[in-house]
Amino acid sequence: MRFANVKGRASVLAGDRVVDVERASGGRFGADPMHAVSQWDAFRSWAEHVAVTGDTPVLDETDLGPPVPRPSKVFGIGMNYREHAREAGLDIPSSPVVFTKFPSCLSGARADVPLSSGFVDWEVELVVVIGRGGRRIAAGAALSHVAGYCIGQDISDRKVQFTDRPPQFSMGKSFDGYGPLGPALVSIDAFANPDDLAIACDISGELVQSASTSDMIFPVAELIAFLSGVCKLEPGDLIFTGTPAGVGSTRDPRRYLKAGDVIESRIEGIGRLVNRCTAG
Repeated sequence: MRFANVKGRASVLAGDRVVDVERASGGRFGADPMHAVSQWDAFRSWAEHVAVTGDTPVLDETDLGPPVPRPSKVFGIGMNYREHAREAGLDIPSSPVVFTKFPSCLSGARADVPLSSGFVDWEVELVVVIGRGGRRIAAGAALSHVAGYCIGQDISDRKVQFTDRPPQFSMGKSFDGYGPLGPALVSIDAFANPDDLAIACDISGELVQSASTSDMIFPVAELIAFLSGVCKLEPGDLIFTGTPAGVGSTRDPRRYLKAGDVIESRIEGIGRLVNRCTAG
């Protein structure tokens, strides 16, 4: 099942068609995407039987907003791919490195990215959407708490992030537009192996990141167990699970985004984001 935010309205995607949730459910589920996410189990059961008719409209991808537009929490995980740690010359962490992105940074699958400086970097990431909340969730049960996966870009202003010691991770990663998310929330049952998905990023047509989520140091289940041991997870919470090798700041010479660059982010079974960089 593919759940989307189309012009601010909760929608189910069936191929290239868009089913409006509020209208199709007769008002059982509201137009606000957060309403469906807050009742994920009931919504998921209803959505399995959504019907597409001849007059069901065709999706215009420019209408896609973030599938979860107002999460209560957005976690980021740093240095969570082995090859990324190696390229950065850092040790493999012994526990998840956690920061936050402010929810106001989230944007849609075709949204522009206004650059805040000449030191802005890309980071394609698998994003986990919590569907069933809880505290102290065991790793063995963690995937049953997942509504699904999205693609995310953890856009990062390295100048702000590393302007001082200690670094300002949350500030450098939370400018408006620095969290493209989508194109849809794909339910967890859509993946034969949700821990082994091809993930890639192109910058203006050049492949810069290509890996598998199996290279994660801490897989999704372990991240959920770790985070829920500290705070209650709630439906709609997002976990940006880290980026693979190939970011601009570890290259020689370093490479950063510039106005006119197009960031294309892809994850197997989810789709792609296409975000154009603009002058801030």
